[in-house]
Amino acid sequence: MKTDVANRFIWYKGQIINVNDAKVNVLSPTSQFGLNVFEGIPGLWNCEQKQLYAFRLEDHYRRLQKSAKLIQIDCKFSMSDLKKALIDVVRANEYDENLSVRQTLFVDGFGSWSSDGPVEMFVAPIPRGRTSAEYNKKGLNCCVTSWRRISDENLSPRIKCGANYINSRVGQSLDESLAQAESVKQAVVEEAKRQAEQIVQQARRTAENEGRAMLAEVRAAIADEIVDAAEKVLAEKLTAAEHEKLITNSLNKVVLH
Repeated sequence: MKTDVANRFIWYKGQIINVNDAKVNVLSPTSQFGLNVFEGIPGLWNCEQKQLYAFRLEDHYRRLQKSAKLIQIDCKFSMSDLKKALIDVVRANEYDENLSVRQTLFVDGFGSWSSDGPVEMFVAPIPRGRTSAEYNKKGLNCCVTSWRRISDENLSPRIKCGANYINSRVGQSLDESLAQAESVKQAVVEEAKRQAEQIVQQARRTAENEGRAMLAEVRAAIADEIVDAAEKVLAEKLTAAEHEKLITNSLNKVVLH
């Protein structure tokens, strides 16, 4: 790559220029109404051959010309013109990696949604890096959106027009919203689990403390019952004199010790 992405070269109105130097009329039909047709052309880099291969290039260009015809704008570029523009801009950037090349015919100048010209073109390569086995392991997040593809009875999806892709935008927005909601839900669940574990641990500590206190009370009650039972047995088996003697001896032992 000859420059960084922010300063890449693009093909614009017959010239290779810095992308930041490209100017489009803000009141042009392409700016106001998305009146353009385009192709996203994959370029696959072969490391062994040091060569970039464009995927089904002529098929892409036939579809581009068909889109222009269906939307009724005047395409002044031949198949050779389209190919040369792509090759020139890729060479100017000296890419040695996979690309996605955006090649767009757009209605410039002042006009409305009914304008058919003047038609201009830009070719902008988008570097995609080199595919690796690790990249393929990551997979993709996706969902089934409730939005439906535009019907052929209102704005034909057979036309690869910029305005058509707002349909994809609303679908993607739903996917992103669902992803955010799932992230929030997961965070709530994890916090609930954490708090539940804290409650369980606190309950265990409380139960252990209460168990120890109850055990101490039981032991004290059993000791009292044993003492009472012993006194009762002694009272039944000893005469008054023997009982008095036993008490006296016990008191003497306490005094002596």
